[in-house]
Amino acid sequence: MNYRLDKYGNKLSVLGFGCMRFQTRMGKIDFDEAEREIMAAIEGGVNYFDTAYIYPGSEALIGEIFERNNVRKKINIATKMPHYLVKSRETLDKIFDEELRRLRTDYVDYYFMHMLTDISAWRRMCDLGVLEWLEEKKASGAIRQVGFSYHGNTEMFCTLVDAYDWDFCMIQYNYMDEHSQAGRRGLQYAHQKGLPVMIMEPLRGGKLVSRLPSEAKKLFSDYKKQYTPAQWAFRWLYNQPEVTVVLSGMNTMEMVLDNINTASTAQVGDLTPEDEEMLQCVVRAINSKMKVGCTGCGYCVPCPKKVDIPGTFAAYNRKYAEGWFPAMKEYVMCTALRGDSTAASNCIGCGKCEQHCPQNIPIREKLREAQKELETPIYKIARKIAPLVTKF
Repeated sequence: MNYRLDKYGNKLSVLGFGCMRFQTRMGKIDFDEAEREIMAAIEGGVNYFDTAYIYPGSEALIGEIFERNNVRKKINIATKMPHYLVKSRETLDKIFDEELRRLRTDYVDYYFMHMLTDISAWRRMCDLGVLEWLEEKKASGAIRQVGFSYHGNTEMFCTLVDAYDWDFCMIQYNYMDEHSQAGRRGLQYAHQKGLPVMIMEPLRGGKLVSRLPSEAKKLFSDYKKQYTPAQWAFRWLYNQPEVTVVLSGMNTMEMVLDNINTASTAQVGDLTPEDEEMLQCVVRAINSKMKVGCTGCGYCVPCPKKVDIPGTFAAYNRKYAEGWFPAMKEYVMCTALRGDSTAASNCIGCGKCEQHCPQNIPIREKLREAQKELETPIYKIARKIAPLVTKF
């Protein structure tokens, strides 16, 4: 297993175990299978396990497994505070104490503010006393390090990086999201600020394996280096020194062993320019199924009406590449779960964005198309509920 260092020089396995997608049996997590996979991962050198308060049954399950096998001191636990459920300082204590009970531990190694999408969400937490609360928890040793996980655009990500003296952060990042979400620019910005960066969705929830178009599959199969699509996706990430840990929601022993092998052999600098070009051909093959040729460069923003143009187009394209649900999930996170809506329907057609687009995309026209397909009755309900969620 290869390791990289956190902010304080601690060694973290480059492969992290994402504890959200365990196998189920009759509607419940298969404890025995989860234990087999987790222990195989630990034996293979994995020392970073990521869960969250809202992952059903996850914290309690891994807490029991770690206690039964007496491995707590060998591993690092990362879990998360759901800021959107916090109403008061007392709620912080209630949720955190419950997490410790579930995890059967008296400290958390890496503690996230879960799914920050907007600086206003962090400011609301500050108003509720989170800064003093974190200081107390760190001083007592109950929380070792503090970070945040993020979905949204690059500019807001950089704003959040600068908003607090974080110890680490986590972003969605893969070879398809190189210039969307926080993107490579966000990754490098955080790295320059001294923050370790954990990566989620390296396979876009498996879509970069199970839903590749035939043209992309052929590019992989015909290439001189014979890696699987999953191995290519992980190797692309491990090739970047700014990446600290890559999470994988492993739920079969085959996945565990294959990912350990990749994480034990891939090194920074392994990919050649020819390899990178092949992956760009894969990206183009996937993008050929999409509706807007947006690269996520961000030249079109900021919009006077705060429309998240790259985020909207990423969700619109995702609908045609991956289906309705992933697209709607991304669109809600990028436009509705914030203090101020950044939806396509905010557009007033001023055209300032089109003056700066290097791809010469008819942005106003495409925003209208995206609005028509994404701002469905279900989205409108989510948009009405969102302020209630972010307020608490």
